[in-house]
Amino acid sequence: MTTKEKSNASREEILGRIATAKKGRTFNYPEPNWEKNIYKEIEPSLEECFVNELKNVSGNSILCENEKDVFAKIKELMVEKNINSIFCKDESIAKQLDENGIAHTGAKEDFTDMQMGITRCEFLVARTGSVMVSAASPSGRQMNVFPPIHVVLAKKSQIVPYVADALKGMRERYEILPSTITNVTGPSRTSDIEKTLVLGAHGPKDIWVFIDLNA
Repeated sequence: MTTKEKSNASREEILGRIATAKKGRTFNYPEPNWEKNIYKEIEPSLEECFVNELKNVSGNSILCENEKDVFAKIKELMVEKNINSIFCKDESIAKQLDENGIAHTGAKEDFTDMQMGITRCEFLVARTGSVMVSAASPSGRQMNVFPPIHVVLAKKSQIVPYVADALKGMRERYEILPSTITNVTGPSRTSDIEKTLVLGAHGPKDIWVFIDLNA
């Protein structure tokens, strides 16, 4: 018997066993409840749920009373981290940094040496503690992955319950979706090496989300 004939015989034997096993069996599966929410409930509120979920994945979020409070707390973080200047490519954020007396730079020659970078986001997903960002941001793609410390400016109105809600919002916001849409869930991490968790493996080691509760 040739190799091909042996292969065909083995195949027929396996198919025969499957057919025999199926004879006389009936499978009664319950009808799924298509209306049931498969996700955990959002508790106790959207913003608090986001804060808790981000904390669970080693991220940080700060609830702020207003815009002034946001930048005051960013100043405090920079002092705590001993950082003198924050890298910013978004002109509107740069203007806010100027108004609040926060040193910043957007010069190309300073990019590779940055210690902290600041961007906006598209949405915050409460259930997963994720920050949705896209290539449509004035900060571009690099600012979401390069800074060792990633500072994100967000508004309470940007917090949605689930990823599906954020994607729906993106479709409503953009006639043509951005080339990339990414969910950032906590600092970059890996445990490929000896199953030891390492933060900052492929991106920021630290993420801070400042949420303006008045916006």
